[in-house]
Amino acid sequence: MEFGIFHEFWSTRAGSQEEAFADSFAEIAAAEAWGLDAIWLAEIHMNPTRALVTAPLIVASAVAARTSRTKIGTAVQILPLGHPLRLAEETATLDQISGGRLIFGVGRSAFPRAYNAYGISYEESQDRFAESLEIIKQAWTEPTCSYHGRYHSFENFTLVPRPVQKPHPPIRIAASQPDTYEAIGRLGYPLFSAVRASPLTELAGHTRAYRAAWQAAGHTGEPEAYLQVPVYVAETQERALAEAEAGLMRFATYRADLVRGPLTYAEVQREKGIVGTPDSVTERLMELREEAQLAGVSAEINPGSMLSHAQVMSSLRLWCQEVMPRFN
Repeated sequence: MEFGIFHEFWSTRAGSQEEAFADSFAEIAAAEAWGLDAIWLAEIHMNPTRALVTAPLIVASAVAARTSRTKIGTAVQILPLGHPLRLAEETATLDQISGGRLIFGVGRSAFPRAYNAYGISYEESQDRFAESLEIIKQAWTEPTCSYHGRYHSFENFTLVPRPVQKPHPPIRIAASQPDTYEAIGRLGYPLFSAVRASPLTELAGHTRAYRAAWQAAGHTGEPEAYLQVPVYVAETQERALAEAEAGLMRFATYRADLVRGPLTYAEVQREKGIVGTPDSVTERLMELREEAQLAGVSAEINPGSMLSHAQVMSSLRLWCQEVMPRFN
């Protein structure tokens, strides 16, 4: 089972943005030293109290220079906001710099604010996403490519450099809305599921729909479902619950339009995160792995950006040294 962490490069407890970057890189260095499989980077725009990763491929290059083994993933690159040929160049360059460690997680984002700022219609995001993904794959794999679409047209483009990984870096597509799971299954891509729009108790049903759509489409191989979820681990249950509460409650209301009435902390623990001791976190994760047939999990190590650097490091150490070994 693949174990990772998801990072936004921010904490409200940091004294400055410079300190937040330094703390985040220290956490990533520790994750590599402790044997973690993957580092996942956000792309979040126009939200200065939540995240500093607005340019994930630049940050990923810095992570590549600071690590030697850990996979580096985007979670997710918002395809409609960038030019696909430029993204193909930059991701291929990152794959070269990292020695073939890129995992290309892609999506449309559930937040329209960045689209408004960039002057791109969110209503166009689905079509723009599909067009961009097709172009990037062509650029990665074909000696020269041409494309004539609704949003992009070009002739005889040759990608330089080429990705290290052949035929191309692995692609995972994010799902947050129920109908997205079946669509990803029909396309035959690995699934990257988050819990912002739907609760953990619905995860197994969504992944069943994804697998059924995969099989109905006649794809070969096994469908792979990965989960991104807030995680906080502490030595005692009481400490874990107390320290995670403010951040987890903030996380649960990022999308106020998706909140179904007032949320209690008990509901948020059950539906939006995994909080507890190494034993209780392991038990809950094993349940989810069995129910949803998960191939991997990525822990949002500072949900709500409310934890201190010391708290993140402590939770990360337990995640890597106490939880992860029980699955491998």
